[in-house]
Amino acid sequence: MKTGVKWMSLSFFILLQLHVFGQPQKAAPRKEGDGPWSQLIIRGVTLINSTGAPAMGPVDIVVEGNRIVSVRGVGSPGLPIDPARRPKLKAGGKELQAEGMYLMPGFIDMHAHIGGAEKGSDADYVFKLWMAHGVTTIREPGSMNGLDWVLEEKQKSAKNEITAPRILAYTVFGQGSKTSISTAAEARAWTRENAKKGADGIKFFGASPEVMSAALDENKKLGLRSMAHHAQTDVGRWNALNSARAGMTSLEHWYGLPESMFTDRTVQDYSPDYNYQNEQDRFGEAGTLWKQAAAPFSDRWKQVIQELVSLDFTLDPTFNIYEANRDLMRARTVEWHADYTMPKLWEFYSPSWNSHGSYWHSWGTEQENNWKNNYRLWMAFINEYKNKGGRVTVGTDAGFIYELFGFAYVREMELLREAGFHPLEIIKAATMNGAQALGLEKDLGSVEVGKLADFVIVEENPLKNLQVLYGTGAIKLNAKNEAVRVGGVKYTIKDGIVYDAKKLLQEVKEMVAREKAKTGYILRQPGVHEH
Repeated sequence: MKTGVKWMSLSFFILLQLHVFGQPQKAAPRKEGDGPWSQLIIRGVTLINSTGAPAMGPVDIVVEGNRIVSVRGVGSPGLPIDPARRPKLKAGGKELQAEGMYLMPGFIDMHAHIGGAEKGSDADYVFKLWMAHGVTTIREPGSMNGLDWVLEEKQKSAKNEITAPRILAYTVFGQGSKTSISTAAEARAWTRENAKKGADGIKFFGASPEVMSAALDENKKLGLRSMAHHAQTDVGRWNALNSARAGMTSLEHWYGLPESMFTDRTVQDYSPDYNYQNEQDRFGEAGTLWKQAAAPFSDRWKQVIQELVSLDFTLDPTFNIYEANRDLMRARTVEWHADYTMPKLWEFYSPSWNSHGSYWHSWGTEQENNWKNNYRLWMAFINEYKNKGGRVTVGTDAGFIYELFGFAYVREMELLREAGFHPLEIIKAATMNGAQALGLEKDLGSVEVGKLADFVIVEENPLKNLQVLYGTGAIKLNAKNEAVRVGGVKYTIKDGIVYDAKKLLQEVKEMVAREKAKTGYILRQPGVHEH
């Protein structure tokens, strides 16, 4: 049996100051990346922006320091670039030749946990996986390594002293409190203290209506934002609509949404022997929840969408983190595990009674079929929410349930495509929508003059195939009848600093190889033992 701590109940979240996953090693001083320069000109790239505009190019993008100062068209596709239209390089400036490549705003991961010692996931490992996949900003939902730990990494990232995305630190409600918060006064006091410590917001799992209302009201007065994973322990008395009405700004996963659309019940149809602390019960029966809610496009279904949109509520579905529930074999055997998943992380994923998200106690056809139906209903809601003007973002929750940092981000984009999003709507969700949800739209989320120079550059067109964003690339047959790999992010640019994304990924690969070499570790599928 593994040594992980069972994800038991709400008291677990309240007592996160115990750091049960163990604090991972902090990121080392930055050695990677070139710049920033007094002037950087990205030459001849095709721009895929987040504003709803179609791709356009070639353009030259001029950056001074860490800000965009010009986006200039320099010709027509297929014709030689017009030198007269090109911005001139100043003394001390740098040119990045990107003819034939595609550029997007830096990606924002709205649900990004920074590893953990229990999982062998140190900060350098996690940060470089994100940066190698174009993720330049993350929201840390819960600061589960401790708020002080996360804030220190946040400050270093802001100064570009480490190779890492910029970090927004949200704290689990009640974290650090010596006793459970049970009154409105206690909730307000904790919320004020959380803001004073420097947190960017709060992550809720649930509490009494009195406590939730007070904390959200106080948090809003302080100008901070909020998010929720509505745990089954409290969702029966406080669902997504309650949160949105009380001023919460975003919802993680989907818990609380079906419950807000019950028409013939008030609680989930739990089986008689259900036990929340048995994670197969918890996640197995969650796969039947959407079919217990109002049917797609029914009056109640549409009313909930309309109200949430009117409240400017953000949905961060994290489709990827539950995909193993509908196809466990796929999740276990994706090709990047072999080279990029740390041994401890692989062991953490494996079936266990006491590691969170490792609930494959007896998982098979029936559970997967339930979850396939669950996804169909869930995706219909998310797609229509987007169609009615609701904000949907891209988040991953990687580091659990066979989802690996960075790679999971691209998979989330693919799943939004499955849900019905146009590729340009996906880019918007990954960039502009995330910036708006974080209150950072003046600086991030689109390629526009005055904004921070955060970009993702890839040699293949992601609008044709999102898989070219995976670090392992996409398979393509060449004229010699040979299967080759194309894509993988070429450059990740954050604050005007240019990172070789493929080099970052190679560094991660070497980290994993060194860790395996220490013990001769061989990655094996669960239940398969050496003979």
